[in-house]
Amino acid sequence: MVTAGSQRALLLPLCLAALAWLQAGDGWSAGASPFAGEWPRTDFSRRAVDLNEIESGGPSKDGIPAIDKPRFVPSQEASRWLDAREPVIVFEHQGEARAYPLQILMFHEIANDTVGGLPVAVTFCPLCNASIVFDRRVAGAVLDFGTTGKLRKSDLVMYDRQSESWWQQFTGKGIVGRYAGATLVQLPSTIAAFEDFRKGYPQGRVLSRQTGFNRQYGKNPYRGYDRIGDSPFLFRDPVDSRLPAMERVLGVTHGGKTRIYPFAALAAAPVINDEVGGEPIAVLSQEGMLSALDAEIIRDSRRVPAAAAYSRRLNEGVLSFERRDGRIVDRETDSEWDIFGRAIAGPSKGARLKPVDSGVHFAFAWLAFNPASEIYGKTGVSRR
Repeated sequence: MVTAGSQRALLLPLCLAALAWLQAGDGWSAGASPFAGEWPRTDFSRRAVDLNEIESGGPSKDGIPAIDKPRFVPSQEASRWLDAREPVIVFEHQGEARAYPLQILMFHEIANDTVGGLPVAVTFCPLCNASIVFDRRVAGAVLDFGTTGKLRKSDLVMYDRQSESWWQQFTGKGIVGRYAGATLVQLPSTIAAFEDFRKGYPQGRVLSRQTGFNRQYGKNPYRGYDRIGDSPFLFRDPVDSRLPAMERVLGVTHGGKTRIYPFAALAAAPVINDEVGGEPIAVLSQEGMLSALDAEIIRDSRRVPAAAAYSRRLNEGVLSFERRDGRIVDRETDSEWDIFGRAIAGPSKGARLKPVDSGVHFAFAWLAFNPASEIYGKTGVSRR
């Protein structure tokens, strides 16, 4: 019989940092002295969190190398090695659309890029399934980010190379050093299947495998990670019992309120009309995307939905949405919309919905950083 313990033992050799974790035993005592020896430029007298919450993930500083000179190729070229159903982070600015495949980012976790003139950091923490895009500008300076090799609440701790301050990837907050207490601006992005990006943005470009590093892109070193039923890896806090730890959720924050939508709820209601913090929102989901954290070869993984959230306000009205014959349509104008919040057919064709502050992550991580979140389906809220 395969137990939770044996599942964990099988997972360890497949993680990028497995050997280092095994050698490190129980990790570091997170006082300032061990960290200061490795990080002499970091000001540990300035911190926004308890250093005891930070631990070694195994790799050393930049042991997981960020991509600093990303190259991009047309979608047609990327299709030679990227399965149509594979997940990509989609980011658009000033009419320039780019896709960042998770098969690449899971080996680098950060890509420092400039899109439409805007300096951005495209980040992915496999342990939390957290894909977030940030504006790299802080207080007039443009920062470049790398990986510390440290974790807090199982989440990637980044650092900026200019001050070597540490940043929490999940929240974008500076937690140690000169920028402790500062917050990066999070930018709207969507996790979607490559085929949806290619269809929605035919002129869009895709992050190339020519990263300057030799990695087994297309393989998943975290095989089976999103199926483990016990506590997630290197997460020391009690797991919020309201949801399974590794359940994917879409979290939405607006007007001081936060609500999360478990993917189990989206399976029953792929389109949800709701209101969060006084804002009417639409949660749109679409089947067909592959998990990046399931099978050893990503193209062999099981399918999971893609999901995103948008304001339902358009011009002077408020729309309501439904799934009809496999399409997402609004009831007011009978227009068809895609997962990127764009009207692609009907009277509203060309219109765009405004994204709301949201993201798809594992439940344990979202609830660890947002413990006061409401859970759709468990709060008396049920709108279609």
